[in-house]
Amino acid sequence: MDISKFFRYMIAQGASDLYLKTNSRPSVRIDGKIRFIADVPLSEDNMWKVFDRLLDEANKENFNETGGADFSIAIPNVGRFRANVFRHMSQLGMVFRHVQEKIPSFEQLGLPVKGLQHLSSRKRGLVLATGITGSGKSTTLASMLQYINLNFSKHIVTAEDPIEYVFKEKLCIFSQREVGIDTESFTQALRHAMRQAPDVILIGEMRDVETVEAAINAAETGHLVFSTLHTLNAMQTVERIVMFFPPHQHDMLRQQLGLLLEGIISTRLIRKKDGKGRVPAVELLLKTPTIRDVISEGRTLDIPKAIYEGYDYYGTMTFNQSLVALVKSEIITLEAAKAASDKPEELAMELRGISRGTSMKNPR
Repeated sequence: MDISKFFRYMIAQGASDLYLKTNSRPSVRIDGKIRFIADVPLSEDNMWKVFDRLLDEANKENFNETGGADFSIAIPNVGRFRANVFRHMSQLGMVFRHVQEKIPSFEQLGLPVKGLQHLSSRKRGLVLATGITGSGKSTTLASMLQYINLNFSKHIVTAEDPIEYVFKEKLCIFSQREVGIDTESFTQALRHAMRQAPDVILIGEMRDVETVEAAINAAETGHLVFSTLHTLNAMQTVERIVMFFPPHQHDMLRQQLGLLLEGIISTRLIRKKDGKGRVPAVELLLKTPTIRDVISEGRTLDIPKAIYEGYDYYGTMTFNQSLVALVKSEIITLEAAKAASDKPEELAMELRGISRGTSMKNPR
């Protein structure tokens, strides 16, 4: 079976994902919707031929031991893809995500330009991209690293599982390490990174307490640290980080986060009104004096209010504020905005011009 034809179809149709499973029809995801691309299910024999072609010995061994494998592949004259191979019901399954070779800018992604430029320009601290799987976390961070690459002279060390975007050095030098190939784990990569004179560190994902602790330590020692979490919003993100640790450390963690957390960008992809692609709705937390105090004092439930009130002066943004702007610009429909909102009643009020509070005009 010539799998490259599926990859070419993905790129031609602008699909984000390709799904291959034994005894199932191949399918792709376009603008968030699944589309079958063949009438004949894939045979077990063809699936194992793809397996043998695409996986190296290390990934085959990992698959045999754990029932799954994550890796990235480059198909000559086609493109680069992130891959996950897995067992399901004792059969073989594969999912591939297209990784664009050209790293998109903030403007091209539809992200808040000034806010992300501000975060990318920090000299130290912790910056997190959050959201569900497929919401654009990796692309958001890649865009931020590329902004640094084009504007500052830095040493950027990354630990990824797997490597997705391969950076071409401009003003920065990059040391990109892949978990399972170049390093054993995120934690080990972080320990080594501290001896490599980095300015900026990217950790692909904060999965466990050891990685979170290492990331916080790296930020405390004067590095700008980027990472991701599978959380829905800033409030949940802060709580998730704190809950990695035992209760007697929670107060200390909140104090550390209040000082170190420079920003959280959470994204949700929403289908455009014209049906041509998707656009991100964004919640953007930046370290304002109020947000710093709210986090340090453990007033996590006040984070959304602090983000809302910092909109005019600091450029922070709630999901609803982002959705309102997208609806008023006629980029998305009202129905799509309501479906994406955690608080659709408040969204309806904001669209009618009824403020939920007084915007903060002056910094503390």
